[in-house]
Amino acid sequence: MSKMNDALQELIDALARLPGIGRKSATRLAFHILDAPAAEAETLARSIRVAKRTIGHCPRCGNLTDSDLCRICANPDRATGELCVVEEVRDIAAIERTGAFKGRYHVLGGRLSPMDGIGPEDLRVDELKARVQDEQVQEVILATNPSVEGETTALFLIDELRPLGVRLTRIARGLPIGGDIKFADDMTLARALSGRVDV
Repeated sequence: MSKMNDALQELIDALARLPGIGRKSATRLAFHILDAPAAEAETLARSIRVAKRTIGHCPRCGNLTDSDLCRICANPDRATGELCVVEEVRDIAAIERTGAFKGRYHVLGGRLSPMDGIGPEDLRVDELKARVQDEQVQEVILATNPSVEGETTALFLIDELRPLGVRLTRIARGLPIGGDIKFADDMTLARALSGRVDV
């Protein structure tokens, strides 16, 4: 019984290390896995093993892929003249869900954060500059997060890319659909006003 309790505790500890999973959720997941049919638990374990073994980063854009190039880079129908720069791979998924962007991406692999010891050499900035020159990119869309670090990263990229003569744009920021002006923070409201468009 002691060994089983140790194994259960180890499973809970492992699940609790996942982002967004607290001890309560980890415990609930552990009991679900133990109560599930053995085949279901084996399928989950196999899926994790296969994903860890076969999925890597696209050498061109940094997206996740299980082949030479990710599906977006390998798709000849994607617009080659537009390059959307994001901080992390998960940002691509969010933008793709909108269906509004038909170009290609470049994943920086993070954002500048001197407090955390993350400088330009820790990001895929040189690769970005090479792509802008080699792929005849006409527009670079900076889609970093609207945080202090994201803004700092965007400003740094503007300085780095401006000499290359490419059009530089920044995703718009402002009030969300369904939002209420009286509840908006000052910075969001200021951005919404400065980013207004003609109608």
